[in-house]
Amino acid sequence: MDLHELAAFLKSRRDRIRPTEVGLPAGPRRRVPGLRRDEVARLAGASADYYTELERGRGAQPSPQMLTALARALRLTSDERNHLFHLAGHPAPPSHGPLGHVEPGLLGLLDRLTTTPAQIITDLHETLVQNRLALALLGPPPQERGRGASLVHRWFTDPEARRLYPPEDAEKHSRAFVADLRAVSARRSGESDVTGLVAELRQRSQEFERLWEQREVALRRVDRKRIVHPSLGVIELDCHNLFSEDGRQRLLWFSAPPGSAGADQLELLSVVGTQNFAV
Repeated sequence: MDLHELAAFLKSRRDRIRPTEVGLPAGPRRRVPGLRRDEVARLAGASADYYTELERGRGAQPSPQMLTALARALRLTSDERNHLFHLAGHPAPPSHGPLGHVEPGLLGLLDRLTTTPAQIITDLHETLVQNRLALALLGPPPQERGRGASLVHRWFTDPEARRLYPPEDAEKHSRAFVADLRAVSARRSGESDVTGLVAELRQRSQEFERLWEQREVALRRVDRKRIVHPSLGVIELDCHNLFSEDGRQRLLWFSAPPGSAGADQLELLSVVGTQNFAV
């Protein structure tokens, strides 16, 4: 671990980012060319004191989770993200999974979606990053790593995962998850994260096995969903997906027709916030 070089690298990346690139107001008076330390800390979900110590070459070794958050906050490329991990004394993480590198183009679009719930997920439905309204609508992503981070995995193994949707919609979502996963498994044939997930679900879930044998194939692109919110009740929304070039990541956002009940509930969501999802 090279604390001095890690500190210098973080500062150099911070200096090049403009506030508007990450969804922050530029403001009339700024004494630094890029982001302030407290802004990077806020974007990464860290305390300002913690990040300041990192840039001073002090403190404990940052965890892979914190490095991933910093890489996303600073909009690092894949090579820069890997370099950051090496400087901190960690091996570079795989390109997929919750610690995977978020596509900068998708992240830039997410920054601009401030009035509607939006998040970036992997093709195995692992949440990578959410905006404030997605957190308010869907709650925080799970703390599990590995297969437990996948909503597809939890949907077929943990009844609690189904509380997000009305019970009468469960069959529809089950079929959609399986058809989507079959398309992903064909595109990524032989990759262990996909084959392992399919094998486990076929063994653990009779429902998954039944649907898998039907061989339906359909990537989720646009869908109408009803989401159960603890304060606002059932919210009916349109769910849209924008795919990265390699198909491994998706920008997912929700909308509702103007004047609809769903549109009114989205307005209320910004007021309700995340009070029902205290960590």
